[in-house]
Amino acid sequence: MTGEPAHVRQMWHLVEPLHAVLYYAPEAFEEAAALGYDTGERWASYFAWRAAPLGAAGAGEAVRTFHSFAPETVGRHVPAAWTVAGPDAVRAARLRAVDRTYRALFGDQVEGPELAEAAALARRAAEAAAPGIPGGLGAANSALPWPDAPHLALWQAATVLREHRDDGHIAALAGAGLDPVESLVSFAAIGAASTEVFASRGWSSREWDAAGRRLQERGLLAADGTATDAGRELRAQVERRTDEEAAAPWRALGEPGRERLVELLGEPWLKVIGSGLLPSENTLGIGKV
Repeated sequence: MTGEPAHVRQMWHLVEPLHAVLYYAPEAFEEAAALGYDTGERWASYFAWRAAPLGAAGAGEAVRTFHSFAPETVGRHVPAAWTVAGPDAVRAARLRAVDRTYRALFGDQVEGPELAEAAALARRAAEAAAPGIPGGLGAANSALPWPDAPHLALWQAATVLREHRDDGHIAALAGAGLDPVESLVSFAAIGAASTEVFASRGWSSREWDAAGRRLQERGLLAADGTATDAGRELRAQVERRTDEEAAAPWRALGEPGRERLVELLGEPWLKVIGSGLLPSENTLGIGKV
């Protein structure tokens, strides 16, 4: 991959860990527990953290937003999350969680000029993100007020950018005629991650197998569960469309700004990756596709 798509993909790989650390950091689980969420497993806080920008979203809205999750999985957590704490309280707590997490990871760097410069550049990019899916998480996070602290603004920019990309990805999957479970089965079929990793999305084996049969009927999946040439090409088209939908912020930033942001975020990115907080294999296919 070369040219603009490669740059767009590079920036996604760079900002995604800066956003996603919220869902794994011990400081975030402590903040979630203080609100009253069950932290015995991570999903109660995950759905609360991600859905809070939508307001008190109902199950139907959340199912559309959390596209890859089985509706039953989403329904166990939303709207029940808002009976534990309201969206305003959750949004405030997630910023406290990010503040504590970034300070633990980056130390004095959170007060430094380089991180402030990175935050300003990332915000410029995020503010150029298109609205995306109406009611989607990209638009919802874009509408939030910006934190004053540079490290919190950096996290919010990373969040806007990744959710904007995710909204575009959902649109690309729909354009390819892939429903939520077919999207995962077809992704696993190209080796993006193991089926065990995708099991976290809550689809039953019956639903997974039925999706595989539908994909076989379309000539996208072989009998052994691997993608056919047509299946690989369709997934490649989805990724290209996703990159195209995610390109506007980086065009707005320009090549010098983008390259400077890459330089500035290199050390923080390494600290997040080196922390061991994030899983080595993920459902996004980072490092695989």
